Amino acid sequence: MTPDQKGFLLFAVIKLLVVFSVMLAGVALLTLVERKVAGWMQNRPGPNRVGPFGILQPVADGIKNFIKEETRPASANEFLFLLAPALSFIPAVILIGVIPLAAPLPVDFAADLPLLGLTTFHGMMPMSVADLPIGFIFILAFSSLGVYGIALAGWSSNSKYSLIGGLRAAAQLISYEVAMGLSLIPVLLVSGNASFSAIIARQQQGLWFIMPLFLSFFIFLISGFAETNRLPFDLPEAESELVAGYHSEYSAMKFSLFMIAEYAHIVTVAAMVATLFFGGWDMPFTHWDERGGLLQTVVTGACFFAKTFFWIFFVIWIRWTLPRFRYDQLMALGWKILLPLSLAYIMVVAVAIEIIQASLGWTDPKAQGFALFALNLLLGWAMFFLLDRGRVVRGVAPRTRAASSMSPREGAA
Repeated sequence: MTPDQKGFLLFAVIKLLVVFSVMLAGVALLTLVERKVAGWMQNRPGPNRVGPFGILQPVADGIKNFIKEETRPASANEFLFLLAPALSFIPAVILIGVIPLAAPLPVDFAADLPLLGLTTFHGMMPMSVADLPIGFIFILAFSSLGVYGIALAGWSSNSKYSLIGGLRAAAQLISYEVAMGLSLIPVLLVSGNASFSAIIARQQQGLWFIMPLFLSFFIFLISGFAETNRLPFDLPEAESELVAGYHSEYSAMKFSLFMIAEYAHIVTVAAMVATLFFGGWDMPFTHWDERGGLLQTVVTGACFFAKTFFWIFFVIWIRWTLPRFRYDQLMALGWKILLPLSLAYIMVVAVAIEIIQASLGWTDPKAQGFALFALNLLLGWAMFFLLDRGRVVRGVAPRTRAASSMSPREGAA
């Protein structure tokens, strides 16, 4: 192994340990953030007894889950019952490893280390564990593996409530993965690359994709809520119908693994929204410089954290604001609205890019971005009036099935 290969391996291991340690600690703290935000919205204090301002509450919850007695249904499939939490947990926590968390750091390292010998690293070190050329495709592929853990958890428990919850989760995740994947094809068309680094670079040259690709952002965000099983799409865990859904029979740390996976998915979706549509670590009115050094990496990392945390807060805000959908509404939204909308949007963006580049000859990324932004304003206006059906604009209440089935004389009576 050459000194450069040793250096690459060394820094890859360091980034791996740092990123996943921070990820697990952050997910634990995120449970406290959600409870604090919920308390703030409901005018109550939230956790405030364990540690100053309740900051040690996640530690207390972790200790409780470690020492709590585990229960296992006597008729459950033991192997799959134990495997399901791991299948849900592992894909969720590794997804953050391909997202650039800050600007690349210039490194000039050479040292004679124990066991490794001469180790060198010279050049720009990406601030991701693995800078894959198929970044968001990797995330879409691996995030879909979590549904196996959920489905197996419901089936292996040998409980009707758990089984129904697992089947609901499988149908929901598969349905919205289609719309989520299709919503990112316009990003691929505009950027010409599936790598997160290339997508960020394209947004630096032109506009953040939230402007020229607003409808992609809209579809992706809704699909992200469904993928994370969060309100208003938490039908697999509908307490009033299914006790607790697919994890009804789980307790202690096995139950915690499902919760960690859910919050890890929230972090991943928020980080993807920040990266794909809000420039990632890019800061407005600034330009990245290879000579920026450590300070630039730290500042851009703080910018990326602020964007990601805003969308995490948005997900929590929606949970404590909107009611739960009915299951038929959930599936209808995915298959009858989001899927046709994303397909139509792909065709419109593809034709628009061809016209902008071939007919108008606009090759500047900013010119293309503003042209697509104007198109998205028109499409967004049309979509709003199509989906609204006069309920907000004209204040027309939707007709209920019972009212529509009555005769005019019965309605008058």
